[in-house]
Amino acid sequence: MHAMTLKNPQGAAVAIVFTVFMAFALFVAAPARAQGPASVADLAEDLLDSVVNISTAQTVTGNRRIPMPQVPEGSPFQEFFDEFFNRQNRDNNRPRRVQSLGSGFVIDEAGIIITNNHVIEGADEITANFNDGSKLRAEIVGRDPKTDLAVLRVTPDPDKPLKAVKLGDSSVMRVGDWVMAIGNPFGLGGTVTVGIVSARNRDINSGPYDNFLQTDASINRGNSGGPLFNMRGEVIGINTAIISPSGGSIGIGFAVPSSTARGVIAQLQEFGETRRGWLGVRIQQVTDEIAESLDLGPARGAMVAGVTATGPADKAGIEPGDIVLTFNGRPVPTMRDLPRMVANTPVGEAVEVVVWRKGEQKTLSVELGRLEEGEKIAAAETSPGTPDTPATTKVLGLTLKDMSEDLRKEYELEESVEGVVVTEVDANTSAAEKRIQAGDVIVEVSQEKVGSSGDVTRLVQDLKKSGRKSALLLLSNKSGELRFVAVRIDS
Repeated sequence: MHAMTLKNPQGAAVAIVFTVFMAFALFVAAPARAQGPASVADLAEDLLDSVVNISTAQTVTGNRRIPMPQVPEGSPFQEFFDEFFNRQNRDNNRPRRVQSLGSGFVIDEAGIIITNNHVIEGADEITANFNDGSKLRAEIVGRDPKTDLAVLRVTPDPDKPLKAVKLGDSSVMRVGDWVMAIGNPFGLGGTVTVGIVSARNRDINSGPYDNFLQTDASINRGNSGGPLFNMRGEVIGINTAIISPSGGSIGIGFAVPSSTARGVIAQLQEFGETRRGWLGVRIQQVTDEIAESLDLGPARGAMVAGVTATGPADKAGIEPGDIVLTFNGRPVPTMRDLPRMVANTPVGEAVEVVVWRKGEQKTLSVELGRLEEGEKIAAAETSPGTPDTPATTKVLGLTLKDMSEDLRKEYELEESVEGVVVTEVDANTSAAEKRIQAGDVIVEVSQEKVGSSGDVTRLVQDLKKSGRKSALLLLSNKSGELRFVAVRIDS
């Protein structure tokens, strides 16, 4: 053993004691941070009776025909094949009962159950199977395909109050927080799995309001509609989807957060349908190039690409090219945030909308309509065109011609489409990268309407002189659908 000579034994002793104490503290503290809950047995036992297995049945008529194999002409097997395949095809077309399984949970002791819409969609019969072995028929109160949620009610009323769970607050959940799923994977009811919140606000392109919680708690087929609990036994998510090449869990599952589900569930219970706010705009993402072309600063908000005629936004004065920065006092970080914010606002409520227009902020007051009614309104709007003197110019890698009846016929442009027609696009240019093509029509340049190719050239030159790197073009396709594209001026 190596010996050490210390000049200050007392000081050294203190140092040694302190070092030993710190080492012990780290030894105790580090495992405590790394460990999960010691056990979830008590929590699971308390919640199992509130989770149900949903079984459904529906009658379907098959329309699949089995193709008959080719046999040599005059074959002795011809008659056999004819009889066999005709019988098979007759059987396929007969009505048959199809069953499916899912999960759900009780949120009201009077018999209200939450599940996924896709679990009960098209069902003729719905049965809720409880942990104690009892079974109750259920009927649909309301369903919402956009968030894949459904509210059921057991019928007749239960003999005794059901055991209900509460919706928690998913907005306070952090990545790394422990969660527990209970459900009916592969028909194995009452299955408990534990994991963590792996990510928040996931967009998996399943609907307009995607902001899923991602979890690595094992979720499989049959877990759909089941609850995702926090460690206080509150439902902070409804398990909805998984990513799985094999069909089984690989630790990537998604749940509708309770912050999204709460309002939908309340509306389905009260009205049997959703009643979402409606702004009446078509939006697109604000890219860095678009932000630079409009002198916006950092890319943010949602760009208005189109406005529904006579809709709430149109009445309030919102225009194509506006960038919505705040809605009802809340910032709009990205394009996909705005639909959720609008949908969660009551129908008929007057809200302030701050937009970026031509280099400055403008505040407008909008009275929201109802989305479900707005979706039925035709957005087409026609106006007579005026013939222009044909002219041709080239700018931004685009060959442009003034609108004419000949061009309208050549590119099948509707009468409502006005602007400058793109007839050619140079390869290896910014315009080509942005998929501008012959037949597109430039409606605006940097939020200024254009009526001739000369207008386009003049506005682009003005942008170049002012030091702008990109020109923001508002383009229309042949049917009048609009989109914004930022094209580099130096291309």
